[in-house]
Amino acid sequence: MKKFTVLLLLLNILFFSNKSLAQNNTSDQKYIYKKGDYNGIGKWYMDREIAYVMGYEGIGWLERSEREKEENVSKLIQNMGIKPNDTIADIGAGSGYHVFRIAPIANKGMVYAVDIQTEMLMAIENIKETSKIKNIKTILGSEESVYLPENSVDKILMVDVYHEFSFPIEMITSIKSALKPEGELFLIEYRAEDPNVPIKKIHKMSEKQAVKEMNAAGFKLKKNINNLPWQHCMIFVKK
Repeated sequence: MKKFTVLLLLLNILFFSNKSLAQNNTSDQKYIYKKGDYNGIGKWYMDREIAYVMGYEGIGWLERSEREKEENVSKLIQNMGIKPNDTIADIGAGSGYHVFRIAPIANKGMVYAVDIQTEMLMAIENIKETSKIKNIKTILGSEESVYLPENSVDKILMVDVYHEFSFPIEMITSIKSALKPEGELFLIEYRAEDPNVPIKKIHKMSEKQAVKEMNAAGFKLKKNINNLPWQHCMIFVKK
């Protein structure tokens, strides 16, 4: 009887291990690897090449004085309709440009600043130390997870970062899990449809492409607010 129990346990372990491996292989098969843009990583998802992540060395560009004029960040934050009690996550928060503009509005809630670069999070922590804003929490994410609790966030913001996700399937799965059932995902990307937007092609995204990828992840487009100078302001909700 003891031998039978051990054998059954081994079979169960083998079954679940194979199941997990099969899931990983299925996910990996959705990515294509081939040469492409100089600024791309050679990895494609749904006919779109993934761009390299901008390193922490680009903090100066994130904090440039022209950013408000070029992107109208104030308008973007108005578009989010933030309430005082909201829990908000900025995925790919960088140096906290948006985080420190959102936190005073959600002053009774919490703002999670998620990034995969410790240098970016350190920059946010340094500003926190010299400011009176207390409702910001930094989280070191990974290329495959945002490490946020399930159904914990009212609004998720991603500004010019989704197109750099090395594992978009895994990341959006993690983001979807963190978002509350009635929560909103704000996907901000430079408009690929507009040749006058002075950004490299691989760092732009069309509404059509965004909708295709978000639909595959179980999201639907609620609306695209067309009031930013260079970017789409696409709001997605769970299907």
